[in-house]
Amino acid sequence: IWVNLSDRGTFYSRDQGQTWKRVSETQPKGRTETPGCWLLDPTGPSGKMVTALVYGSPISVSTDRAVTWKYLDNKSGHIDWCAVDWTDSDQKFVLALKHEAGGLLLASTDGGQSFTEAGKGYGTGWIFDGQTAVVAEAKTKEKPKPNLMRTTDRGQTFRPCGEFSPVGTNSAQALPKWRAGTLYWLVDGGLIATTDKGETWKKIGEIPDAQYGPVFGKSAEQMFVLTKAGVAESTDGGATWSKPLSPPKEMKGIGGLSWLEYDPQHDVLYLMKMGSDLYRLSRAK
Repeated sequence: IWVNLSDRGTFYSRDQGQTWKRVSETQPKGRTETPGCWLLDPTGPSGKMVTALVYGSPISVSTDRAVTWKYLDNKSGHIDWCAVDWTDSDQKFVLALKHEAGGLLLASTDGGQSFTEAGKGYGTGWIFDGQTAVVAEAKTKEKPKPNLMRTTDRGQTFRPCGEFSPVGTNSAQALPKWRAGTLYWLVDGGLIATTDKGETWKKIGEIPDAQYGPVFGKSAEQMFVLTKAGVAESTDGGATWSKPLSPPKEMKGIGGLSWLEYDPQHDVLYLMKMGSDLYRLSRAK
Protein backbone atom coordinates (compact mmCIF):
# COMPACT_ATOMS: atom_id res chain seq x y z
CA ILE A 1 0.00 0.00 0.00
CA TRP A 2 1.21 3.50 -0.83
CA VAL A 3 0.00 6.64 0.94
CA ASN A 4 0.98 10.27 0.60
CA LEU A 5 0.64 11.98 3.99
CA SER A 6 0.20 15.73 4.34
CA ASP A 7 3.54 17.46 4.99
CA ARG A 8 5.28 14.11 5.59
CA GLY A 9 5.67 12.54 2.15
CA THR A 10 5.25 8.97 0.91
CA PHE A 11 4.88 5.93 3.15
CA TYR A 12 4.37 2.27 2.26
CA SER A 13 3.14 -0.89 3.95
CA ARG A 14 3.85 -4.51 3.02
CA ASP A 15 1.47 -6.02 5.59
CA GLN A 16 -1.89 -4.53 4.54
CA GLY A 17 -1.49 -1.41 6.62
CA GLN A 18 -0.45 -2.90 9.96
CA THR A 19 2.94 -1.18 9.87
CA TRP A 20 4.26 1.74 7.80
CA LYS A 21 7.66 3.01 6.70
CA ARG A 22 8.66 6.30 5.10
CA VAL A 23 10.18 5.62 1.69
CA SER A 24 13.05 8.10 2.01
CA GLU A 25 13.98 11.38 3.64
CA THR A 26 13.77 13.33 0.37
CA GLN A 27 10.03 13.65 -0.14
CA PRO A 28 7.72 16.28 -1.67
CA LYS A 29 5.99 18.03 1.20
CA GLY A 30 2.64 19.73 1.27
CA ARG A 31 -1.09 19.26 1.69
CA THR A 32 -3.94 18.46 -0.61
CA GLU A 33 -7.70 17.97 -0.54
CA THR A 34 -8.36 15.95 -3.66
CA PRO A 35 -7.91 12.35 -4.92
CA GLY A 36 -6.01 13.90 -7.84
CA CYS A 37 -2.99 14.40 -5.63
CA TRP A 38 -1.56 10.92 -6.12
CA LEU A 39 -1.08 9.06 -9.42
CA LEU A 40 0.52 5.67 -10.00
CA ASP A 41 1.42 4.44 -13.49
CA PRO A 42 -1.82 2.81 -14.78
CA THR A 43 -0.27 1.36 -17.94
CA GLY A 44 1.58 -1.48 -16.23
CA PRO A 45 4.02 -2.35 -13.45
CA SER A 46 6.69 0.31 -13.09
CA GLY A 47 8.16 2.59 -10.46
CA LYS A 48 6.58 5.76 -11.87
CA MET A 49 4.58 8.00 -9.55
CA VAL A 50 3.33 11.58 -9.71
CA THR A 51 2.09 13.79 -6.89
CA ALA A 52 0.30 17.14 -7.23
CA LEU A 53 -0.29 19.26 -4.13
CA VAL A 54 -2.58 22.16 -3.30
CA TYR A 55 -0.16 23.59 -0.74
CA GLY A 56 3.58 22.89 -0.77
CA SER A 57 5.80 21.42 -3.48
CA PRO A 58 5.08 21.79 -7.21
CA ILE A 59 4.21 18.71 -9.26
CA SER A 60 6.73 16.01 -8.41
CA VAL A 61 7.66 12.92 -10.45
CA SER A 62 9.40 9.74 -9.30
CA THR A 63 10.65 6.87 -11.44
CA ASP A 64 11.96 4.71 -8.57
CA ARG A 65 8.92 4.14 -6.35
CA ALA A 66 9.16 7.43 -4.43
CA VAL A 67 12.82 7.15 -3.41
CA THR A 68 13.88 10.21 -5.42
CA TRP A 69 11.83 12.98 -7.03
CA LYS A 70 12.08 15.51 -9.84
CA TYR A 71 10.19 18.77 -9.34
CA LEU A 72 8.44 20.55 -12.19
CA ASP A 73 8.29 24.32 -12.58
CA ASN A 74 7.04 26.28 -9.57
CA LYS A 75 4.02 27.41 -11.59
CA SER A 76 2.67 23.87 -11.13
CA GLY A 77 2.19 24.43 -7.40
CA HIS A 78 -1.21 25.08 -5.79
CA ILE A 79 -3.14 22.73 -8.08
CA ASP A 80 -6.02 20.27 -7.71
CA TRP A 81 -4.83 17.60 -10.12
CA CYS A 82 -2.46 16.90 -12.98
CA ALA A 83 -2.30 14.52 -15.92
CA VAL A 84 0.87 13.24 -17.58
CA ASP A 85 1.63 11.24 -20.71
CA TRP A 86 2.29 7.77 -19.32
CA THR A 87 3.20 6.51 -22.81
CA ASP A 88 6.25 8.80 -22.91
CA SER A 89 9.21 8.04 -20.63
CA ASP A 90 10.02 11.76 -20.55
CA GLN A 91 6.38 12.74 -19.91
CA LYS A 92 6.72 15.90 -22.00
CA PHE A 93 2.97 16.64 -22.19
CA VAL A 94 1.49 17.70 -18.84
CA LEU A 95 -1.85 19.25 -17.87
CA ALA A 96 -2.70 20.73 -14.47
CA LEU A 97 -5.62 22.60 -12.91
CA LYS A 98 -4.94 25.50 -10.55
CA HIS A 99 -6.74 25.41 -7.21
CA GLU A 100 -9.63 27.86 -6.78
CA ALA A 101 -8.63 29.85 -9.87
CA GLY A 102 -11.77 29.72 -11.98
CA GLY A 103 -10.87 26.39 -13.57
CA LEU A 104 -7.53 27.65 -14.92
CA LEU A 105 -5.89 24.90 -16.98
CA LEU A 106 -2.12 24.82 -17.40
CA ALA A 107 -0.27 22.95 -20.15
CA SER A 108 3.36 21.96 -20.62
CA THR A 109 5.04 20.37 -23.64
CA ASP A 110 8.57 20.25 -22.23
CA GLY A 111 8.14 17.91 -19.31
CA GLY A 112 7.10 20.61 -16.87
CA GLN A 113 10.05 22.95 -17.34
CA SER A 114 7.53 25.63 -18.28
CA PHE A 115 3.74 26.00 -18.33
CA THR A 116 1.31 28.10 -20.36
CA GLU A 117 -2.30 28.96 -19.57
CA ALA A 118 -4.72 26.96 -21.75
CA GLY A 119 -7.86 28.75 -20.56
CA LYS A 120 -10.39 28.89 -17.72
CA GLY A 121 -13.61 27.03 -16.97
CA TYR A 122 -12.15 23.51 -16.88
CA GLY A 123 -12.39 20.50 -14.58
CA THR A 124 -10.66 17.12 -14.53
CA GLY A 125 -9.01 15.37 -17.49
CA TRP A 126 -6.67 12.76 -18.96
CA ILE A 127 -3.73 12.59 -21.38
CA PHE A 128 -3.71 9.71 -23.89
CA ASP A 129 -0.44 10.42 -25.71
CA GLY A 130 1.94 13.23 -26.62
CA GLN A 131 -0.73 15.08 -28.62
CA THR A 132 -4.11 13.92 -27.38
CA ALA A 133 -6.01 14.66 -24.19
CA VAL A 134 -9.54 15.23 -22.91
CA VAL A 135 -10.62 17.73 -20.25
CA ALA A 136 -14.07 18.36 -18.79
CA GLU A 137 -15.65 21.77 -18.84
CA ALA A 138 -16.78 22.92 -15.40
CA LYS A 139 -20.52 22.97 -14.74
CA THR A 140 -21.70 26.47 -13.79
CA LYS A 141 -24.90 28.50 -13.78
CA GLU A 142 -23.77 30.00 -17.07
CA LYS A 143 -22.96 26.54 -18.48
CA PRO A 144 -25.41 24.00 -17.00
CA LYS A 145 -24.68 21.45 -19.75
CA PRO A 146 -20.89 21.33 -20.14
CA ASN A 147 -18.94 19.19 -22.60
CA LEU A 148 -15.91 16.99 -22.52
CA MET A 149 -13.29 18.83 -24.57
CA ARG A 150 -10.65 17.05 -26.69
CA THR A 151 -7.29 18.32 -27.91
CA THR A 152 -5.03 16.73 -30.52
CA ASP A 153 -2.38 19.46 -30.49
CA ARG A 154 -1.05 19.37 -26.93
CA GLY A 155 -3.63 21.68 -25.48
CA GLN A 156 -3.42 24.52 -27.99
CA THR A 157 -7.04 24.03 -29.09
CA PHE A 158 -10.00 22.05 -27.73
CA ARG A 159 -13.17 20.76 -29.40
CA PRO A 160 -16.30 19.19 -27.82
CA CYS A 161 -16.35 15.38 -27.86
CA GLY A 162 -19.39 14.62 -25.72
CA GLU A 163 -22.03 16.34 -23.59
CA PHE A 164 -21.05 14.82 -20.25
CA SER A 165 -20.27 16.29 -16.83
CA PRO A 166 -18.11 14.31 -14.37
CA VAL A 167 -19.71 13.89 -10.95
CA GLY A 168 -18.64 16.33 -8.25
CA THR A 169 -17.34 19.88 -8.45
CA ASN A 170 -14.05 21.72 -8.02
CA SER A 171 -11.53 19.69 -5.97
CA ALA A 172 -14.05 16.87 -5.56
CA GLN A 173 -14.76 16.27 -9.26
CA ALA A 174 -14.23 12.67 -10.38
CA LEU A 175 -11.02 11.86 -12.21
CA PRO A 176 -11.11 9.42 -15.15
CA LYS A 177 -9.60 5.95 -14.64
CA TRP A 178 -7.52 3.97 -17.17
CA ARG A 179 -7.53 0.20 -17.57
CA ALA A 180 -6.20 -1.90 -20.47
CA GLY A 181 -6.78 0.51 -23.35
CA THR A 182 -10.04 1.96 -22.02
CA LEU A 183 -10.66 5.21 -20.14
CA TYR A 184 -13.59 5.15 -17.71
CA TRP A 185 -15.28 8.23 -16.23
CA LEU A 186 -18.04 8.72 -13.67
CA VAL A 187 -20.42 11.36 -15.01
CA ASP A 188 -23.90 12.58 -14.17
CA GLY A 189 -26.10 9.70 -15.26
CA GLY A 190 -23.62 6.84 -14.97
CA LEU A 191 -20.29 5.41 -16.08
CA ILE A 192 -18.95 6.16 -19.58
CA ALA A 193 -15.91 4.84 -21.43
CA THR A 194 -13.81 5.49 -24.52
CA THR A 195 -11.50 3.18 -26.46
CA ASP A 196 -10.48 5.69 -29.17
CA LYS A 197 -8.71 8.34 -27.10
CA GLY A 198 -11.83 10.33 -26.32
CA GLU A 199 -13.16 10.70 -29.85
CA THR A 200 -16.34 8.79 -28.97
CA TRP A 201 -17.90 7.74 -25.66
CA LYS A 202 -20.20 4.89 -24.65
CA LYS A 203 -22.41 4.66 -21.58
CA ILE A 204 -21.56 1.51 -19.62
CA GLY A 205 -24.13 1.58 -16.82
CA GLU A 206 -25.91 3.63 -14.16
CA ILE A 207 -24.59 4.10 -10.62
CA PRO A 208 -26.75 6.21 -8.27
CA ASP A 209 -24.89 8.84 -6.23
CA ALA A 210 -21.43 7.82 -7.46
CA GLN A 211 -18.52 9.74 -5.93
CA TYR A 212 -15.22 8.06 -6.82
CA GLY A 213 -13.88 5.31 -9.06
CA PRO A 214 -13.94 2.95 -10.68
CA VAL A 215 -11.07 0.96 -9.22
CA PHE A 216 -10.42 -2.46 -10.69
CA GLY A 217 -9.98 -6.07 -9.65
CA LYS A 218 -7.95 -8.74 -11.42
CA SER A 219 -9.68 -7.84 -14.69
CA ALA A 220 -11.65 -4.92 -16.10
CA GLU A 221 -14.84 -6.93 -15.58
CA GLN A 222 -14.53 -6.49 -11.82
CA MET A 223 -14.72 -2.91 -10.59
CA PHE A 224 -15.71 -0.94 -7.52
CA VAL A 225 -17.25 2.52 -7.19
CA LEU A 226 -17.65 4.60 -4.06
CA THR A 227 -21.18 6.00 -3.73
CA LYS A 228 -22.82 8.10 -1.04
CA ALA A 229 -24.28 4.86 0.34
CA GLY A 230 -20.98 2.95 0.30
CA VAL A 231 -18.96 0.67 -2.00
CA ALA A 232 -20.75 -0.89 -4.99
CA GLU A 233 -19.24 -3.75 -7.01
CA SER A 234 -19.70 -4.83 -10.62
CA THR A 235 -18.55 -8.15 -12.06
CA ASP A 236 -19.75 -7.53 -15.61
CA GLY A 237 -17.68 -4.53 -16.63
CA GLY A 238 -19.97 -1.92 -15.08
CA ALA A 239 -23.28 -2.94 -16.65
CA THR A 240 -24.86 -3.88 -13.31
CA TRP A 241 -23.94 -3.08 -9.71
CA SER A 242 -24.39 -4.67 -6.30
CA LYS A 243 -26.14 -3.07 -3.36
CA PRO A 244 -23.57 -0.71 -1.77
CA LEU A 245 -21.58 -1.95 1.20
CA SER A 246 -21.98 0.62 3.98
CA PRO A 247 -18.87 2.54 5.05
CA PRO A 248 -17.60 2.51 8.66
CA LYS A 249 -19.74 4.67 10.95
CA GLU A 250 -16.59 6.42 12.13
CA MET A 251 -16.20 8.01 8.69
CA LYS A 252 -19.43 9.97 9.27
CA GLY A 253 -20.57 9.64 5.69
CA ILE A 254 -19.08 9.69 2.20
CA GLY A 255 -18.29 12.96 0.46
CA GLY A 256 -16.53 14.04 -2.70
CA LEU A 257 -13.13 14.11 -1.01
CA SER A 258 -13.16 10.37 -0.36
CA TRP A 259 -10.83 7.66 -1.63
CA LEU A 260 -11.29 4.00 -2.49
CA GLU A 261 -8.75 1.35 -3.44
CA TYR A 262 -8.74 -2.41 -3.87
CA ASP A 263 -6.07 -5.09 -3.47
CA PRO A 264 -7.07 -7.94 -5.81
CA GLN A 265 -4.28 -10.22 -4.58
CA HIS A 266 -5.61 -10.32 -1.02
CA ASP A 267 -9.23 -9.29 -1.77
CA VAL A 268 -9.07 -6.23 0.49
CA LEU A 269 -10.86 -2.89 0.16
CA TYR A 270 -9.37 0.35 1.53
CA LEU A 271 -11.44 3.44 2.25
CA MET A 272 -10.85 6.91 3.67
CA LYS A 273 -11.73 10.55 3.23
CA MET A 274 -9.91 13.79 3.90
CA GLY A 275 -9.19 13.99 7.63
CA SER A 276 -10.26 10.41 8.44
CA ASP A 277 -8.31 7.28 9.32
CA LEU A 278 -7.63 4.65 6.67
CA TYR A 279 -10.09 1.74 6.89
CA ARG A 280 -9.52 -1.80 5.64
CA LEU A 281 -12.09 -4.48 4.83
CA SER A 282 -10.86 -8.00 4.13
CA ARG A 283 -13.32 -9.87 1.90
CA ALA A 284 -11.28 -13.08 1.76
CA LYS A 285 -13.16 -16.15 2.96
